[in-house]
Amino acid sequence: MSDTAAGPDGPRAAPAVPARLAPAEARERFRAGLRMPTAGFCAGYAQANLIALPRDLAFDFLLFAQRNPKPCPVLDVTGPGEVSAPVFAGDLRSDLPAYRVYEHGRLVAETADATAYWRPDLVAFLIGCSFTFESPMQEAGIPLRHIDTGRNVAMYTTDRPCRPAGRLSGPLVVSMRPVPAERVADAVRITARYPSVHGAPVHVGDPAGLGIADLGTPDFGDPVEVRPGEVPVFWACGVTPQAAVAASAPEFALAHAPGHMAITDARDHDYQVP
Repeated sequence: MSDTAAGPDGPRAAPAVPARLAPAEARERFRAGLRMPTAGFCAGYAQANLIALPRDLAFDFLLFAQRNPKPCPVLDVTGPGEVSAPVFAGDLRSDLPAYRVYEHGRLVAETADATAYWRPDLVAFLIGCSFTFESPMQEAGIPLRHIDTGRNVAMYTTDRPCRPAGRLSGPLVVSMRPVPAERVADAVRITARYPSVHGAPVHVGDPAGLGIADLGTPDFGDPVEVRPGEVPVFWACGVTPQAAVAASAPEFALAHAPGHMAITDARDHDYQVP
């Protein structure tokens, strides 16, 4: 999704080198209207998925996340109505590039500013995002085509059910990155050191093993070409809570638009294990 730049130097203009922005600078741009996927932004800082649910559903979601830690690693949780968190010093209502609003499991709006939809009973969960470990992958020389081509990462709903919890159930969602065959072991090793942002892949190779019929038609994000000599590698994805919302149909939910993440103030190495 492209942004609607007001001018080459204005706050809405896409940054020439988004990796060099500080999180506060990126959030300021999003608040001013920049709307684009955040892959490649703010190198060295963790990104997060957002799901905000009414207070009476918060325990069910905490239990859902505990039972499904690969797609739902919780980085932080707000109190009801709070709009910032220790790992995110900005405003959760306005400082992401795009949001989705759900009512009874249906997507009813997508907006660049969720302030008008925010409710005092909402509990916001920040869920680890695989964009966090992309900088270490790039530093190791593993190409990431969605970043190189300025596209959103490809995401797919699988046929693997998550463990249900209370009123929540739904399928696992995954993100896919094509990796040169000789670098797959490196990609697994690097990402396994970041369990709080999805960790090692859940599947390598034939997408049919996840019930994915066509890599060219992702359920979220943009299609990304898998070239000869490359292997599709799949990681658990933080869009999984939105799939659970669609399947379980709670009265209300608010989330990030897939690929349009909350850029936190936490460093990516904070989530690295030896």
